[in-house]
Amino acid sequence: MKQVWLRGITMCMHLWVLSLLFSCAGKPSSVAPDNREAVVVFAPDRVYKSLRIPALVCTKQGSLLAFCEGRIGTASDWADMNLLMRRSTDEGKTWSSIHVIDSFKGGPVGNPVPIVDKNGIIHLLYQKDYKEGFYTYSADDGKTWAHPVNITQTYELFKPEYNWKVLAPGPGHGIQLSNGRLLSAVWLANSNKLVPRRSHAPSCVTTIYSDDGGRSWKRGAIIADSSAAIVNPNESMPVELSDGSVLMSIRNPSKNLRRAFSRSASGIDGWSAVQFAEELFDPTCMAPIATLPVTGRQGLRPLLFINPDSRDIGKHPRRNLSARISFDEGRTWPVHKVIDAGPCGYSDVAVGKDGSVYCLYESGKKDRDFNYTLVLKKLKNNWLLKK
Repeated sequence: MKQVWLRGITMCMHLWVLSLLFSCAGKPSSVAPDNREAVVVFAPDRVYKSLRIPALVCTKQGSLLAFCEGRIGTASDWADMNLLMRRSTDEGKTWSSIHVIDSFKGGPVGNPVPIVDKNGIIHLLYQKDYKEGFYTYSADDGKTWAHPVNITQTYELFKPEYNWKVLAPGPGHGIQLSNGRLLSAVWLANSNKLVPRRSHAPSCVTTIYSDDGGRSWKRGAIIADSSAAIVNPNESMPVELSDGSVLMSIRNPSKNLRRAFSRSASGIDGWSAVQFAEELFDPTCMAPIATLPVTGRQGLRPLLFINPDSRDIGKHPRRNLSARISFDEGRTWPVHKVIDAGPCGYSDVAVGKDGSVYCLYESGKKDRDFNYTLVLKKLKNNWLLKK
């Protein structure tokens, strides 16, 4: 009798396990295969209603530096804010206490653009109230930061050509070119409308750069202005290609919902006409781009692009954070991997000293709820590159 009872229990257990397996079959997982679970880096609390606009770099010493806007009391772009940073020395497993780089009791301080210099210095660009530009740097791996310097005079150089009312670098990481140039994307807006303060459209995309290690900054040529070809281009990010030229990835609010790109030999002028990547859906959202530290076909390094790919979801909310890979420097994007299938938003990527890829991104509880938590995932190259 006892053996029959045990056999019955065993059979029930087998059926229960099988039912679990079948119930899970075919359901997509929000966790990418072979990737570490998400680590919370910044979360809302009694002070910060929303943590937004992530930026991420890996220093020459291998530390990860994560930046964001801490929005106080509201998730609005015009909230009072603190510009925040945390540092990790163990590949993102644990993080330092929050360091406030700058604060502003009267509006936004944000759009962080960190740039890692080959000499180990970490440069940082950001804006205050969308009308002043600032620069600071760290010479000790992100532990301390120099007193910020106002570099609005660099942005003033655009005004004879483009009489901006709003300025913003990036957001997301900038780059140092192989010739030593520090380069950041910039967007400007010139509307007189107040909604609730100064409208972010119409807009244009351009660059600022430094050829003397951040001591001075200069303006580049305007890459794309609002036109019939692209309406209100804004948040952009550059990446250096194998020949030293620069590819600019441009947020595109136009109706075609495709990512826009332009190329330049120098990263500061001579930009090509904007073209659209049919494979890269753009739900009108900031998106990072970076090179992966592996040698691909014909000596070209693969490009990694990340954004919410919601082409198959209703009204295209910011969902389904996805990675796309190009093996031909942005001409085609054959690899598509899902990082997080849930509500998400802006993100940034950094490549570690060992070639590991880290993604810091806005994670939400429901669509169009901007009270984000910022989380980090480590993405393995063999998963990213596998077709």
